[in-house]
Amino acid sequence: MNDIYKKIAKLSDKFRRMAYGLTTDKNKIDNAVQELMLYFLQMNQDILQSIYEKDGIEGITKYGAVALRRSLTSTRSNFYYKYEKYYTHIDSFIYNCTKTHSNIDYVPSDSNSKNLYNLPNEKVNNWQLTKLEEIDIALQDLNWYDKKVFELYYFEGNTLDSLAKKTSISRNSLFTTIDKVRDILKKKLNE
Repeated sequence: MNDIYKKIAKLSDKFRRMAYGLTTDKNKIDNAVQELMLYFLQMNQDILQSIYEKDGIEGITKYGAVALRRSLTSTRSNFYYKYEKYYTHIDSFIYNCTKTHSNIDYVPSDSNSKNLYNLPNEKVNNWQLTKLEEIDIALQDLNWYDKKVFELYYFEGNTLDSLAKKTSISRNSLFTTIDKVRDILKKKLNE
């Protein structure tokens, strides 16, 4: 079995070249090939042995090519969940990386974009904060009961069922109150 694993390890450059047909991102390719090598190590040894005995190293190469394509193109692959899904939520912008002597300069593709490298310079859009302040001001004019039920539902994240259990008020009564407050707020805020 160790001979098969040694031969598979020698195929890593070939798998990298195959991956360039699917993407040009070097980090993505390296991660995908690494995942493929891990996949070979974790797969059923009997199946791997039978592929090798039947078609030799060419059969393993074809099997690896299919697994590599799947990992780079499918949103249900382990590679997608481990790398793509996580990192695209952190930073969805592409950077041009240029090496100068011993330093690496990161140049954002769009200098006005929100990304990890210019967060301190980011200008915050206060639109949502302004709306929340307007809602707070409008709630002050309401009856204490209506205001409190609305706050418990929206600001503390309770569901109608959990709120009914906590307050011993019927679910229908709570819904009617929240719906009434919503209508009042819509009228006040759209004026």
